[in-house]
Amino acid sequence: MSRIGKNPITLPEGVTFDVKENVVTIKGKLGELTQEIKDDITVKVEEGSVVLERPSESKSHKAKHGLYRALLNNMITGVSQGWSKELELVGVGYRASNQGQVLELALGFSHNIILDVAPEVKVETISEKGKNPIIKLSSFDKQLVGAVAAKIRSMRKPEPYKGKGVKFVGEILRRKAGKSA
Repeated sequence: MSRIGKNPITLPEGVTFDVKENVVTIKGKLGELTQEIKDDITVKVEEGSVVLERPSESKSHKAKHGLYRALLNNMITGVSQGWSKELELVGVGYRASNQGQVLELALGFSHNIILDVAPEVKVETISEKGKNPIIKLSSFDKQLVGAVAAKIRSMRKPEPYKGKGVKFVGEILRRKAGKSA
């Protein structure tokens, strides 16, 4: 909990870090993010690095100390490098296509699922012959990328017998044995 919060965060080139009252604003080449800091956690910028300090050794202050440090680190990484997630559609006839921010999924239902993706998230679909379709999501906001990926995955979660469904690339599924004859 508290050991994470003690580590300083280094600011890369091109990232501006502003603190006004208890609101932190981070700007970079990819975008701008804001985060409200609560529970008396103080944020200081010292010589190209950010340091967070807590007022006491109470359990809640230690937890919030590590939480806000991790959130700020993810924000800094997001506006400088960006975040991405890849989803794989496993199953016969499962397809994905996009036109701009509209994602169309064929997941074995009687109808296609049409999803409007947030404008901050860049969507790309890859369909190669003989391989499973892949959906690439990328943005500067880690929380938003994760939420959109979780929403797409929730449309058809992978099942444990054949592994059909929407899964993250590299995700290892627990498989079950089928009926024994």
